[in-house]
Amino acid sequence: MTTRLIFLTASVCVAGALAWQAVPAAMPAPGPMPDPLVMRDGTKVTTAAQWRDKRRPELLELFTREMYGVAPPRSSKLKFEVFDKGTEALGGKAIRKQVTVLLEGDPNGPKFDLLVYLPKAAKGPVPAILGINFWGNHTVSADPGIRLTASRVESSKNQYADLSCAQNGKATEACRGVNSPQWPLEEMMDRGYALATLYRGEVDPDTKDGFDMSLKRFYPALQGRGDNFSTIGEWAWALSRAMDYLVTDKAVDPKKVAVFGWSRLGKAAIWAAATDERFAAVISNDSGAGGAKLFHRGVAENVTRLNTSFPHWFDTNFRAYNDRDTALPFDQHEVMSLIAPRPLYVASAIDDKNADPEGEFEGAKGAEPVYRLLGAKVSLPEKWPAVDEPVGDDVAYHVRTGGHDVKPFDWARYLGFLDRKVK
Repeated sequence: MTTRLIFLTASVCVAGALAWQAVPAAMPAPGPMPDPLVMRDGTKVTTAAQWRDKRRPELLELFTREMYGVAPPRSSKLKFEVFDKGTEALGGKAIRKQVTVLLEGDPNGPKFDLLVYLPKAAKGPVPAILGINFWGNHTVSADPGIRLTASRVESSKNQYADLSCAQNGKATEACRGVNSPQWPLEEMMDRGYALATLYRGEVDPDTKDGFDMSLKRFYPALQGRGDNFSTIGEWAWALSRAMDYLVTDKAVDPKKVAVFGWSRLGKAAIWAAATDERFAAVISNDSGAGGAKLFHRGVAENVTRLNTSFPHWFDTNFRAYNDRDTALPFDQHEVMSLIAPRPLYVASAIDDKNADPEGEFEGAKGAEPVYRLLGAKVSLPEKWPAVDEPVGDDVAYHVRTGGHDVKPFDWARYLGFLDRKVK
């Protein structure tokens, strides 16, 4: 493999709990890129069987230990409490369901709510898009039937949502639909896709001192160790537990569920798909460092910034790599390689400079050798494409006009991609 540099979409931070800090200056020149098709002992991977039986497990173990941390197994006590069994919504276009996922079968234990919209016109099981939202299930739509989260919510206004509707950290009726522009529900219904979403704050409050309000607190054996259960790992784990519900819902085709994430939740979506092969496709929107961005480039977000500003995101072993971005023994193109041969869409924004959009493209390109080995169709160009010109096949990419956000341009490409590759 060449020493191509690889970056994906950014984890640039937004207002409130997502406060942005200045990115450090560029690091020294990058060193050799790790090759996803070379085993730890130097053996070259040349067959799909070698990848499946040896190299893939090796990489999963490496990233679990050194970066994302260990997550709990699925509990045999897992239960689903469907408290909204199917209500017409969105002007008659959808059927709404709401489910409390009881991770240990106990209402007083770890849990989160899953909001599901199904296209009413569907004649059978439909493909679905599963993603975590930033500010509460009630913010993705003005639908008055969505249960307001009881978890802490932000109360500051940002460019994506006016959260001043919250009072003393609690959601109010005025908060309904404040983040709906990022979630084109009616278009999804018209295109024949279900949407399932959960609130990140019901899994983890996403603060340095938020452990006691996170689901991690229910799994103390996975703390106090180098490969501790991390917040990014926690969100990815929650996506898998949401998938556990979707495979039981007869209105959803369990073989056609794509996982989506924006910003830090894009990091979680990538890791969820790497660890859970039930996800049929992955869409990473501005996922940045620890998502799709290549650390080896030594620019934009780096390991030190992640571990300083967001020490809860990754495990404590990852802190050993502070200031060592260009010399890492692994990088994010290898995480995305774990998704192969399932369809992968990586997206950037030209003004999202802290994400290094060109590097994000190089990250997607760096995963292509594994996709190619496994028989997938790969066609990303050698050079970074022009703005607003989507490229690729089973591994697809675009860089759009604008900054760190999820825009109609993005969703139009994602839905078209899913039409071709999943639906």
